[in-house]
Amino acid sequence: MHLITNRFFRYIIILVIFVLGGCHSLCAQRVNDSITVSLLTCSPGDMVYELYGHTAIRVVDHTLCTDAVFNYGVFDYNQDNFVWHFLLGQTDYMVQPLPYDIFKQEYDKRGSSIVSQRLNLTREEANTLFNLLMVNARPENCVYRYNFLTSNCTTRVRDMVEEAIRECNGEVVYKEGEKKSYRECLHEFTNGSPWCEVGNDLLLGAAVDTLLDDRSMQFLPEHLQNYFQTASVYRKSPEGRDLGSLPLVAGEAEVLLPAKDVQHPKSFPFSPLVCSLMFLALMLLVFCIEYFVRHQFWLVDVLLMPGSGVAGLLVLFMFLCSEHPSLNTNWQVWVFNPLPLFCMPWVFYSALKHNHCLYHYFYATAMCSFLIVSPWIPQSFSIMTIPVVVGLASRSVSYIVSYHRKPAQVSKPRSRKKKA
Repeated sequence: MHLITNRFFRYIIILVIFVLGGCHSLCAQRVNDSITVSLLTCSPGDMVYELYGHTAIRVVDHTLCTDAVFNYGVFDYNQDNFVWHFLLGQTDYMVQPLPYDIFKQEYDKRGSSIVSQRLNLTREEANTLFNLLMVNARPENCVYRYNFLTSNCTTRVRDMVEEAIRECNGEVVYKEGEKKSYRECLHEFTNGSPWCEVGNDLLLGAAVDTLLDDRSMQFLPEHLQNYFQTASVYRKSPEGRDLGSLPLVAGEAEVLLPAKDVQHPKSFPFSPLVCSLMFLALMLLVFCIEYFVRHQFWLVDVLLMPGSGVAGLLVLFMFLCSEHPSLNTNWQVWVFNPLPLFCMPWVFYSALKHNHCLYHYFYATAMCSFLIVSPWIPQSFSIMTIPVVVGLASRSVSYIVSYHRKPAQVSKPRSRKKKA
């Protein structure tokens, strides 16, 4: 979500860690120091990794005049084999502290807003949280295995706040919210990026369609912001005496940086639904023409089978090999798989020799059976899935129809007998 690769920033980070470490030691000795801890929620950006927004935690020491943001969303896509590790679900993120001014400048540049919620922590809880953050930001502790749904920049911040309060004999209790699935939550933020939404729906399986509990709902920044706003902290004394409860957030959220209009990159002119319907219409047109002219345009499959096969290879690879959650429950491998890619030579040879090809019987059966049982499959499919499956199935059905049609009868002119 948040990217820092510049060497200059790395030097600043090292300096910040050093300064904050020294300041924290002074804080432990000076009882009158005042520390303010705030949850920062940044609005979404245009890049794929910015679509869902971002969460960070800000710690301000008013006495020592330090102002730092602990950011759990740092990654470097210039590292070796980054894309390969990302596909495998083996991406490592890290936490790094930054001066607040630098953090703010970056989000101001991309046009995102920053909303702050001051946490209603005791002095002991604030110091404990600061200490936990500093320990977590050490080089030997700062890297963690990223998981988009269960361990990301948002859930990590929540966990640190909860741990600090728990160490001080408190407990965060969240108000019950509306229950949704992971997929429904993601769709809230991909409505303006339909092709990213299709990509998610093509790869994410049935596991993301189950309803979440309140804690699981907090994996998105704006969701955590809403849960924090209505949460309470129940505290006890070291002897176990109930000290009552207070809201987790002190007052209303404050907009530190308003969103501004930026020039968005031009998107593809056609939506996924329009493209899928155009594809279906084209395949049905080819089917009709082939039926009436009694000839198979197998060159269409020269273009179609490699494309569908490569897409299916990606879906199957993610299904079998990726550590990303819920990809191995994707029912769409039924119809999107590399079978067309491997069977291409057989199909084209049969077409050239005008022979029957068993591949078409198998493929048509698989596609049609998926269409029949899809209403009962416990997974929400991409808006493109059904039109594309029908279009792909029409190719094999066209071949099967041509195999079983009688050749056209050519009428011969009648010969007249000559009169004697």
